[in-house]
Amino acid sequence: MSPLSDRRRARELALQACYAYELSGNAPDAIIAQVIRRHPEAEHIHGFAEELFKRTIASTKHFDELIKQKAVNWEFTRIAIMDKLILRLAICEFLDFDDIPPKVSIDEAIEIAKKFSTEKSGRFVNGILDAILADFKLTGKLRKQGRGLSEGRREE
Repeated sequence: MSPLSDRRRARELALQACYAYELSGNAPDAIIAQVIRRHPEAEHIHGFAEELFKRTIASTKHFDELIKQKAVNWEFTRIAIMDKLILRLAICEFLDFDDIPPKVSIDEAIEIAKKFSTEKSGRFVNGILDAILADFKLTGKLRKQGRGLSEGRREE
C-alpha cells in the first residue's frame, strides 16, 4: 500500500472507532481493541489510527464548538453523525498533526464523507473545513511545519 492509502485506511479505522465510541460510550482502550486492533493492518496504520482517535475524542467539545460556529444555517443536532465525526477528525489533523498539510486533511475528509456518509456530505464537509481553516490561518492557530505546510496563502 502507498503511504496515502495507508493513511486513508488509518483515517477510516479512526472514524469507525469514533463512531463506536459515540454510540457505545465504552472506554477508549476497549474501542481501540474492538475496532482498530481487530483489523490485520500494519503497525504504522494502527498507530496513526489510534493517535487520531485518541486526540479527536479528547477534544470533541472544542471541535463541536468550532463546527457550530461555521454551520450557522444548520441545527447541530441535525447534522449527520458521520459528518460530525469526519469534521472532528479533520480539525484534529489541522491542530494536532503538524506534518499533514491542511489540503490533504480536507481532501481526505471529503473522500471519506463520500464513502461513509450522505450524497451531499462531501460538499458540506468541504465548506465547513474551508471556513474553519480560514479562521485558523487568520488567528495563527495553524502551526504546520515543513515545506508546503507553513505558507500563509491557501494551498491549491
